[in-house]
Amino acid sequence: MTDDAMFRFDNSYARLPERFFARLPPTPVSEPSLIRLNESLALELGLNPERLTTPEGIEVLAGNRVPRGAEPLAMAYAGFQFGSWVPQLGDGRAILLGELIDREGVRRDVQLKGSGRTPFSRNGDGRAAVGPVLREYVISEAMAALGIPSTRALAAVATGERIRRETDLPGAVLTRVAQSHIRVGTFQFFAGRRDEASVRVLADHVIARHYTEASESDNPIFALLGAVIERQAELVARWQLVGFIHGVMNTDNMSIAGETIDYGPCAFMDSYHPDTVYSSIDHRGRYAYGNQPSIAQWNLAGLADALLPLIADDQDTAVELATEMIQSFPTRFAHYYWPGLHRKLGLMEAREGDVELVQDLLRLMAENAADFSLTFRRLSDLVDSSSRSDDWVSGLFDDPAAFGQWAVRWRQRLSSETRSPAELQRDMRLVNPAFIPRNHRVEEAIQAAVEQNNLGPFEQLIEVLASPFEDQQSLERYAEPPRPDQIVRETFCGT
Repeated sequence: MTDDAMFRFDNSYARLPERFFARLPPTPVSEPSLIRLNESLALELGLNPERLTTPEGIEVLAGNRVPRGAEPLAMAYAGFQFGSWVPQLGDGRAILLGELIDREGVRRDVQLKGSGRTPFSRNGDGRAAVGPVLREYVISEAMAALGIPSTRALAAVATGERIRRETDLPGAVLTRVAQSHIRVGTFQFFAGRRDEASVRVLADHVIARHYTEASESDNPIFALLGAVIERQAELVARWQLVGFIHGVMNTDNMSIAGETIDYGPCAFMDSYHPDTVYSSIDHRGRYAYGNQPSIAQWNLAGLADALLPLIADDQDTAVELATEMIQSFPTRFAHYYWPGLHRKLGLMEAREGDVELVQDLLRLMAENAADFSLTFRRLSDLVDSSSRSDDWVSGLFDDPAAFGQWAVRWRQRLSSETRSPAELQRDMRLVNPAFIPRNHRVEEAIQAAVEQNNLGPFEQLIEVLASPFEDQQSLERYAEPPRPDQIVRETFCGT
């Protein structure tokens, strides 16, 4: 058995018509070396981690060697970027090697990101720098540990080459794993060309791969739209509940499978405010934290528009059905978001006044620059009055007295819960992470790797974030918000 045989590919997307992609191999790099292999994910995929760390395995992860059974291709798609239509985008620096069936029977894409130019590169070089690769590795794996559907990072490989951005930077390739790399923009690519036949082929493929229950409906395409909306409503609600800001919610960055995809200028909030933006390219705050649910609905309306000819033969009927479905998004989002917020406060039994209690806390947090993650995490320590005083949380507020007044109401509400303080605390700790990818810690790890060739901070950060809900006493500094001199105000795409 050769090293190539560890990949047992079954490539369904490559069996679609040729107009869906461009076939080409990755562009080899000069001196590939392994930065990190995600051994646990490799095992999930049925791969042998030891063989992936051999020179031959590293060559596969770098794009220098195409394993047997792979059918490398760059996918075609379009999209609305910051609200403006771009009729052709596509994988400009990524190559889909193929698909594996993991140990749970789930089909997973294996893609190389930063693997060289493709027909969709436009003016780009098709490469990736070490910094953005490490950022995606850290944050995508942190999201998975938080229980949020996400693409995963299988490996990061240094290329031994320099790439030109604002300065010369060391290059890298990320091996990314996803249930699918099909996007809302993939449907829009064909709809924009009025290629109804291709939209139909794509929809049938997505139903067969991701939403088999839709095939049992009287109107499978309409059922597909509803299923995608449901998954996106839950996904974005989960983002909001941990303070995650995607940063670039273009329709080409929205996965049909309901996973978080394309980690570019993403970030986790420190101080809470709904208008928070980190992305250096989001000048008008289109993709601010508080806008993410409405932007998701806007993107899904684009999917509905692409599917209209397939939803009903009569256009007016199709529009009516699709509009009603899109208008269900806020209700679906609320179904996941509000109970999630209530659980973060220990409120498991819905009562009148709960929404107002939660809204008042968020308002006070915004007015007082309270840290989002720490406020909720530390609230769990106040359930048992013998363990911590209110100062443990109120110290996070510019005006501590503002929290104290709210805390009186919160405790009164908790007293009506039937569970014991110990049970309340346990449940709150299961939904309020102690550790998130703090922006200053991510930047610290990237700078050490790029400027000092020191991967120690990166490895430590990966280890901490693998157990986000557990107290890690010796590593409490990773839970702390940044000092004023450590605050990260902008994050960057890396393209």
